[in-house]
Amino acid sequence: MAARCGVLIGVTILLTQIAFSTAKAVEIEKLVMPGQVIQGHADVEGECSSCHTAFEKENQNVKCIECHEDVGTDVETKAGFHGLFPDVADKQCKNCHTEHKGRDATVVVFDEKTFDHRITDFHLEGKHAEAECSACHEDGKKYREAPGLCIDCHRDDDAHKGNLGEACADCHTPADWKEVEFDHDTTDYPLLGKHREVACLDCHLDDTFTLTPTTCFGCHEKDDAHDGRSGENCENCHNPSDWHDTSFNHDRDTEFPLDGGHAKLTCDDCHSEDPFADTLEIACISCHLEEDNHEGHFGEKCDTCHVTETWPTIAFDHDRDTDYQIKGAHLAITCVDCHVEPVFDVALEISCIACHRDDDAHKSEQGERCENCHSDVSWTDSVRFDHGLTAFPLLGKHSEAECKDCHETHEFRQAETECIACHADDDPHQDRYGDECGLCHNPVDWNLWLFDHNTQTDFILDGAHTVVACDDCHRQSLASMARLGNQCGDCHKLDDVHDGEFGLDCGRCHSSTSFREVRSVR
Repeated sequence: MAARCGVLIGVTILLTQIAFSTAKAVEIEKLVMPGQVIQGHADVEGECSSCHTAFEKENQNVKCIECHEDVGTDVETKAGFHGLFPDVADKQCKNCHTEHKGRDATVVVFDEKTFDHRITDFHLEGKHAEAECSACHEDGKKYREAPGLCIDCHRDDDAHKGNLGEACADCHTPADWKEVEFDHDTTDYPLLGKHREVACLDCHLDDTFTLTPTTCFGCHEKDDAHDGRSGENCENCHNPSDWHDTSFNHDRDTEFPLDGGHAKLTCDDCHSEDPFADTLEIACISCHLEEDNHEGHFGEKCDTCHVTETWPTIAFDHDRDTDYQIKGAHLAITCVDCHVEPVFDVALEISCIACHRDDDAHKSEQGERCENCHSDVSWTDSVRFDHGLTAFPLLGKHSEAECKDCHETHEFRQAETECIACHADDDPHQDRYGDECGLCHNPVDWNLWLFDHNTQTDFILDGAHTVVACDDCHRQSLASMARLGNQCGDCHKLDDVHDGEFGLDCGRCHSSTSFREVRSVR
């Protein structure tokens, strides 16, 4: 217990010594202080380090700005008096603000009469240059706290009651509050024509401005000589240069130019008593439906064929305006001969077969390219066809034949291409030599035939065989003859005086030159 009491006594004595030392230090600083500081700095008077750094006079400004942050900000941003003061970066605060002159000393020293307000954020222009400092700077407040906006001082003078916002300088100038420099063209309603000559209050009956109508009718309803009959869009016809100058141009101001016969009409011919309330269709048919003698067959695009100059005049050119030129016999037909269905609803194909399928005498045997043979001048005359491009070129006498000689119908593909098909009745061989007439005959002349037995068969004709007629050997059909062999006995069996005793190979003894000529046999 005694030991604990001793410790407490020691701590108490130590704290007392420290407090005594601090108090002594404060007293010592006051002894060397040149004088009392102003009332605003009194709370730090006993702490010299708050404003001073021992042996570092150049650090004085830093100490000032640490407390006066708003001034430091001005200097840094080059704004306000301290930021705009010439060469402020090289100046010391104490050059202007001398301390230690007593509690009531004035550290802000300048002559209000000679102070240049241009080194502030608010230049004194116009009427402001004539104002007393106290008119803007209140006693007891810092100069920097003076308001900088027009509305801050002139709110009670605002005839617009705040309806136009607080940017007074957009219209007014400091030279004279009533001198207005407002450009009306920057609004949604530029002043044109006569409007430039009127005074503001002629349209703005009070100073609110924002509630003023912007339509002609909004201001000139009482001046409307049409009594509302033409609607409220006065600008459709009138202009602000002269109310009596009617500038409406139907060609320019609408989607329907008045040309031809339309230019001779009056407004009432198409419009009701309120033309601007009408919503008229601009298609011809909307007005001329009862005059459509096509009864709708040609659709509603009347202007495709007709012109506005006169209704009967047709300007449609089939060759120019479509992909199908009208030529030959087509020139003599009427529109409805081809356009059976409404012309603008059903698009016609432009191939011949599309219209003439029922007229096709070939029953589609020749395909659908009718123009390969026929022309549009005449379906039956001047038929072009090159038989040489087919599988049966016309040679010799065939080139002189009429089509009908071979083609009994117009289904040409059904015609036979074999000779015997046409010439069976002309066959003198009675079908003994088969159907391949071309093996001997040619189309130049039926009698100019040529057959080489030695090269075209396996039986060479020599000796007496060269002078015999075909029929002498070919008494039966070629098919029957083909079953015979090439030995003499096959044909001369009945002539064999040996009755077959020496076989069928007669050539061992006899020659083809003469049957009676016998060769010696060893």
